[in-house]
Amino acid sequence: MVPKVTSWDVARMAGVSRTTVSMVLNKSETVSLSDETRRRVLQAASDLGYKPNSAARMLVRGDTETIGLIISDPAILPIDAFIPQLMHGISQCNREHGYHVLLEGITAGNSANPYESMVESRRIDGMIVLNPRSDDPNLRDLIDRGYPVVLVGSVRHPDELSVNFTTSEGISAAVENLVGLGHRKIGTVPFCRAGLIGTDVRLAVLRRELANHGIELPDSHVEHANFSAESGHHATRRLLERHPDITAIMAGNDTIAIGCISAAHALGRSVPEHLSLVGFDNLPFSPWLTPALTTINVDASLQGKIAAELLIKRLRGEPITERQIKLPTSLVLRASTAQVT
Repeated sequence: MVPKVTSWDVARMAGVSRTTVSMVLNKSETVSLSDETRRRVLQAASDLGYKPNSAARMLVRGDTETIGLIISDPAILPIDAFIPQLMHGISQCNREHGYHVLLEGITAGNSANPYESMVESRRIDGMIVLNPRSDDPNLRDLIDRGYPVVLVGSVRHPDELSVNFTTSEGISAAVENLVGLGHRKIGTVPFCRAGLIGTDVRLAVLRRELANHGIELPDSHVEHANFSAESGHHATRRLLERHPDITAIMAGNDTIAIGCISAAHALGRSVPEHLSLVGFDNLPFSPWLTPALTTINVDASLQGKIAAELLIKRLRGEPITERQIKLPTSLVLRASTAQVT
């Protein structure tokens, strides 16, 4: 068995004390060291393949090398297929930079500040918040105080660090496609209740794009789901029972679209013969549904990776040239949309 390389080995090769090795590798500025000394230590560590102990680094620098991934509603974890894609990108970036991820959920209805205990306990160095509510005063206060936080979504704070999608591109293309197929009675099943920026913005953009074609989207053509395919099923049933003349539905995401297909079949309407359907997210299962789902493509893994990169830059004091990043969307045409008959 090859013996483990230690800081003593680095010190001997560099011709310095073990304390000097610790100060160089932990980037300590408490003692002035020459550039030559720092170079020798770094070269020796590289030549020996030395990896500093993370617990020791934590004691010296006072950080945890852990970021928190905060889910605004933990109930979505077992039902929303978007989150694993996002977490893949976050985890991939963190591994590359030597950080760990701590997953936490915010309990609905809790009057206490859900972020404060994590900040004060110093279990994490910073956090990524998924699907933040626009009216969350505690989160806005965290941004005001300069705490390292990156939003997957937005609260429209001028100083926020955030990664979002330009939903207008994909929704505009989807509306253009549906209108071109002859659809005029269009409904929508947003993925959750009103109040989350993601839901509110997608609904506003859909209304605007339909209006550009002279089509109204009244409130009665909107039926909110609650993240799961099951909730999408029930919301779609309510919508179609209220307005059986609807010929096309824009689902809030691909998970909701599964429920839309199920509800349509339960009401004797097949997709796309009697009802066209468009999803959002282009999740890996979408091409394998029956029918294959027409959907708006987003790259959830890339979004997670960029969010993690932003946070790590913020933690390391590196320059950030773009604080609010918007990724493109596009329409993927499959078999779930068809001409009105």
